Amino acid sequence: MSCRVALLRMHKDGIICLPQPSHNQNLCRPHIVFTATTDTQPDVYMPVNAMPDLRLQPVVSPTDSLLWREYIHRYHYLGYTPLPGAQLRYMARVNQTVVALLGFGAAAWTIAPRDKFIGWSHEQRRKNLHLVVNNARFLVLPWIHVKNLASKLLAMAAKRLPSDWEMLYGYRPVLMETFVEINRFQGTCYKAANWIHVGQTKGRGKLANTLSFL
Repeated sequence: MSCRVALLRMHKDGIICLPQPSHNQNLCRPHIVFTATTDTQPDVYMPVNAMPDLRLQPVVSPTDSLLWREYIHRYHYLGYTPLPGAQLRYMARVNQTVVALLGFGAAAWTIAPRDKFIGWSHEQRRKNLHLVVNNARFLVLPWIHVKNLASKLLAMAAKRLPSDWEMLYGYRPVLMETFVEINRFQGTCYKAANWIHVGQTKGRGKLANTLSFL
């Protein structure tokens, strides 16, 4: 996906000339069918410390991958799109019941508040950007009403992800980032999980009008 984006950008800038696509782009997108497995469930109210066996499970099997996509596409306001580059996805489960889903992918190339906070040069960013991962999706299922669950899951992910990432890709990330749309959210769960608000982005597209957290 990252290579595709780069090639299309070079084509748009006139650096290279790509042939016409051999397939309709929509045919290449995964077709997601909503099943009874992801239907709305009865509301759940309980303290987070009363949830037995709360755990994060990496999405590994094709079955879990399809389920993750279905939940995200059905209940996340952004829907499902493929995560670019290296990535890890998790399902948070209580016993065998899915209560939340998280997805981590490649970091944004250049974000002024983040880069100022880190204090790295352009060359340092080029060499070390792979050590930053982006929390691109986070969904607590809408019928789960458990106070402090979101911040607890973010803390669990921060503790677990570096080792899982190293096992999968051979290197250990040192920083996680995310973006919060200010017209929808305030980033409360990230603040509660000790993420640092480093500023507001000034980018275009999906990066516009968002708060940047590390």
